[in-house]
Amino acid sequence: MLLEDFLSTIESSARIVRWKDADKLEIGALRLTDSARLFYQGCTEHHEENATWETFKAAFSRRYRDVHTDQYHFMRLQTARQGKPEDPQEFADRCRALAQKVMGTSDDPQIQRVYRENAERMLLAAFVTGLAGTPGRQVRFSNPGTLQEAFRIALAVQQAEKQKNFNESFFTKFDESVRLTSHSPSRAH
Repeated sequence: MLLEDFLSTIESSARIVRWKDADKLEIGALRLTDSARLFYQGCTEHHEENATWETFKAAFSRRYRDVHTDQYHFMRLQTARQGKPEDPQEFADRCRALAQKVMGTSDDPQIQRVYRENAERMLLAAFVTGLAGTPGRQVRFSNPGTLQEAFRIALAVQQAEKQKNFNESFFTKFDESVRLTSHSPSRAH
């Protein structure tokens, strides 16, 4: 589980059941595994009486922060390609996660909106460019304006290909298993 997901899960649960700061800290510590548990056990400030959820989050954010540069994430987004076992939905989800990593953040709502719009454009370009096979070609021919539109086209083409392959397989096997013959009436009757 990613650190952001872990912290978000604890905080969402805390809001629902109205945990106090000490409860979040206790539950967070109980949910740790492997190297995170070792890190927690080795940090004396987490075991002091005045330890807070915010210091817990800050310590783990420093320890497990992403050390890759923005350029690294941008390059991964721009060079993303759909893998063989990956369907369009999985590829879209992977591209979406990469786009989140390249999106800037700002306290100014208008600047944040611009960051989000730029990330959505990069996401659409990466998805359309990286989509493989006939669905990819059809999506590129269609020149969609949104990721949802691109995904809808890719899914429709993928479904049509599956149906075509099924029909070809079924009717080929059917033709091979059934031989139609005509019998002429015998003269004896």
